[in-house]
Amino acid sequence: MNEIKEKLTISDLKEKKASKERLAMVAVGEFLSAQWAEAAGVDIIGVGDSLGMTLYGHENTLSVTVDQMIHHCKAVRQGAPNTFCILAMPYGSYSTKSMAIKNASKMMKESGADAIKLQCGKDRVDIISAVSAAGIPVMSHVGLLPHLVHLYGGFKMQGKNAQDAIKIIEDAIAIEKAGAVGIEIEAVPAEVALEVDKAVSIFTFSIGGGSAGNCQLLNGYDLVGGFNTFKPKFAKRFGNVADVATNAFKEFVKEVKDNSFPNKEHSYSMSPNEIRKFKQFLKRKN
Repeated sequence: MNEIKEKLTISDLKEKKASKERLAMVAVGEFLSAQWAEAAGVDIIGVGDSLGMTLYGHENTLSVTVDQMIHHCKAVRQGAPNTFCILAMPYGSYSTKSMAIKNASKMMKESGADAIKLQCGKDRVDIISAVSAAGIPVMSHVGLLPHLVHLYGGFKMQGKNAQDAIKIIEDAIAIEKAGAVGIEIEAVPAEVALEVDKAVSIFTFSIGGGSAGNCQLLNGYDLVGGFNTFKPKFAKRFGNVADVATNAFKEFVKEVKDNSFPNKEHSYSMSPNEIRKFKQFLKRKN
């Protein structure tokens, strides 16, 4: 019998940050990938609104809704019941304090998530404070904020110069003071990400920030090689699922067209006695 995995808690995350224990996190949005992740020993699953791109084919994350995020998180929870799960609040769902509390409460109540994450820095710490004060475990985000993609002019690395780098660190400090329990560090120079991690005592996880933070995040569909087109600089492909799947579909098409599939091995059959009676029935009927 497989040993049941023990799910991390928020207290565990802070302790592991303090002890510098390395954790692995993936972003997926459906049952099967979540099941694979838990079986592999992944520590944390992020249900990010990047699923708007990976699962729906949108050009960015902005069109994803609260109900979609809840729906996908419930599927992930079914696949990975014993893995800590962070659910992202989609664009436009936390524009005001009241809206943020309402949507964060709904997402926590209906999704099965262990924490929610939004994308606010020091200019909007009132949002983080309000959600935290409502008793909701909330995390935030520094560096590249996908919800600001149009302001950036695309998905571009942040913190390229010293002034921008200082702002990112200031954002992280403000996020911790506002009551957040964790911070995502995305697409910044490794030197900057390291200083962000050192500046706060709360849990940090990094994607495109070098080895900073005690937790490394990759999009699950990137790491298994689910896409054979665009690959972000920070993504490493640990598998080649796209080619394996495409070749499997090709073989299926070929065997259907040459009539070699389905064969006897992949077909149901009646017993010889029932076949005989069936043929007699057809003969009488005709």
